[in-house]
Order: sequence, then C-alpha cells, then structure tokens
Amino acid sequence: MMGCMSKFDYSQLDGRLLKLLLAVMETGSITRAAEQLGVTQSAVSHLLDKLRGIVGDPLFVKSGRGIVATDRAQALAIPARELLSAMEHFATSGPFNPAHWQTTFTIAANDFQRDVLLPPLMARLRDKAPGVSLRVIPSDIPDLDMLRHESCQLVISPRPPDGADILQKRLFEDEYRVFYDADQRLPPVTREDYLSAEHVTVMYGPHRHLDLDQWLEAQGIKRNFRVMVPGFAGLPSFIRGTPLVTTVPGLLRTGLLHGLASAQVPVPCPTMPMYMIWHKRHQHDAAHRWLRGELEAAAPRLAPGGSGSSK
Repeated sequence: MMGCMSKFDYSQLDGRLLKLLLAVMETGSITRAAEQLGVTQSAVSHLLDKLRGIVGDPLFVKSGRGIVATDRAQALAIPARELLSAMEHFATSGPFNPAHWQTTFTIAANDFQRDVLLPPLMARLRDKAPGVSLRVIPSDIPDLDMLRHESCQLVISPRPPDGADILQKRLFEDEYRVFYDADQRLPPVTREDYLSAEHVTVMYGPHRHLDLDQWLEAQGIKRNFRVMVPGFAGLPSFIRGTPLVTTVPGLLRTGLLHGLASAQVPVPCPTMPMYMIWHKRHQHDAAHRWLRGELEAAAPRLAPGGSGSSK
C-alpha cells in the first residue's frame, strides 16, 4: 500500500476510528453504525474518509443496496479489536473498580444458554458495573477463531473448542427432560411410550443437530421427529395443545417451557454440561476475571436431581 500514501498518517489513528471500522463491518450500514456509535451519519462518513486516507483503501464498497467490506477491511478488523482491547487495558491498568468500567462486552451464546445465564448476569452488572453493556452474538458451534480474533470475549457453550490457547470452566450441568402438555397426553414413562411418541426437536442448520439427538441416534434410539425448529424458542407453540413431546435441558422449565409438564427421559440419557470459554490473553486481566466471576455467580445452582421435578 506504499503507493497509496496520502496526507494522513498512522499517528492520526485513534480509538474512535477503530470502533468505527468495527461498527460498519458488524452492521453493514453507515446508518446503523451511526446509531450504534451514537453519532450522526455525516460524522461516520467523515471519519470513514479519514480512515480510508490513513490505510490507503476504500474499506467498504457498494453492493446492491448495501455495502460490503473489502479484503483489506476484513484483515484490519483483527488488529483493530486487539488494539481496542489493549487501549481498554491501558485505561484500567490500575486497581480495578467495576463501578467505573465503561465497555461493551461481547458474549457468544445460543438461545438456551443466553436465556438462562445472561439476564441474571445483566442484573448483576446493572447493580455493580452500570457502565458495562452486553452484546450477544450466536455461538453456533464455537470455533477457535471466535476468541483468537476477538469476535467475542467470552463463549458460553456445551462444546468447548480444543486449543492450547483456549481456557474453559464448567458453569453447571443440567439434566434432559421430556416436556409435554399434560392436558393433551400422559408422560411417556416407558421406552415403548417414548419411541412411539411424536417428537419436536431443535436443528440449528442442515447438519447442526442437538448433541443429545446425535447421542441417542448413536445408541440406536430412533425417534419419530414430526417438527424441527431452528431454536428453542420455536418449541412451545408445537407442544402446547398437542400430544407432541420434546426432550431438552430441564432448565427450560423456568423460561420458555414454563407451565408445561416434564418427566424423566425413559431411556439412557447423558447430562448436559455448560462451559464459559475464553482466550488465555484474558486470563489475568482484572476486568475480564471479574466478569467471569459474576457469570459464574449468576449460573443456576442445581441440587442433585434439581431438574427432576415434574413442573
């Protein structure tokens, strides 16, 4: 890029420009980036022109009705996240006080762990660290690059990716339960009842089955799936008022599946662990360590058989 030098130089980089780059990339829109940053569209356009001059690249080009990032912008996003993290660490390198912490903390979580863990975490943050906002993105099947490239600072998943630079801690372990509408049917109490029932399950994508469904399939337990939905939020509408059943984590009884009856799974069934996962660069960071502690404190405390009650 030496042939694209301009009147701007690297010394004019600041945190605002780095945040702008990431905001436009994440939203794919000048308008939405302005809303996210709390500035005007003209301010975004002005700063974007400045950043383009510094790096000697258009960064974003029109595509249809929107804009897309250039290869250069995508490559710059990785060090931009690292630089912002270093700047935040610089500003908070003294004794850490959560009450003074101003940040947006990004957590990757799918709908079950999001609904079980993040509302109670947010309640704790509002009380102890009111300057911290949470940004939640889908975790899907988490991979190492999510944490290595700072797409998020923490992942919550039953599937920790395996990497020498990735750390994890178990938050809780839940039991699977069979949920059903007690006004429509009796619980499936035998293997025969269970296998003859019509089931609803979650399938996040064409090849993204629930871990439990894969495990039962491997044990030769063949169920009759009548409905497959892309997330746990789609389950209640198909269970209420019907004889269908679903086999999912028992903690859903406190939220999405509240009011439905549940029973033990009448076939051999594993438990479901849940982990928080982070990159080792954050292991000794005081702010990150504090937030991990708050998440651990917000995790449900399950007594033995705690998911075994019927409602």
